[in-house]
Amino acid sequence: MTDTMHIAAAEHGVVRIFAVDLPADAVAAFTRATDDAKDGHWPLREALGATILNEEFIEVFDVGDLEGVGLAGYVEEGLGMPSAAVQPDRALLDGVTGTVLIVLSAAFGGAEQTLTPRAPLRWIATYQDDVEIPAMIPLRAESATGVMAGGRAKPSDAAMSGRIATIVLVVLALLVVAMIWIGG
Repeated sequence: MTDTMHIAAAEHGVVRIFAVDLPADAVAAFTRATDDAKDGHWPLREALGATILNEEFIEVFDVGDLEGVGLAGYVEEGLGMPSAAVQPDRALLDGVTGTVLIVLSAAFGGAEQTLTPRAPLRWIATYQDDVEIPAMIPLRAESATGVMAGGRAKPSDAAMSGRIATIVLVVLALLVVAMIWIGG
């Protein structure tokens, strides 16, 4: 595959799906990150052409495990992608067999990079959620400026009553113990 995929800095809400064209017994070795994967050899990251890839945000599984749901259903229901985006590709997704790789935006650690996927990966589809994060509007009111003074709050009346009751009970208990000891 010679196509490239640009990953924007701080990208969010994008799901990329790839087929992993390997025999089932070779998938684990291909997808497993080693202890030195950040600087060393990780076949999956190298096949994606990624410079940064966090294994916490990738999924590798056999599509046969989705029996009854199918890949399209998993993308919609499990990953939360809009049905309107998935619907045109439903036949394609449900026709996929074997092992798939799902890469979530968070896997790229917010770093801008360009993916150059190559065999044994084969791109299937990319989806973006339709949730828009609204732009922050600065607060202009005078009360929204400055820093609040951080003083200790005065104890509530209930807290003070509880403390006084505890002291009275301790004094009464000491008096009872003293009377028993004297009478004793």
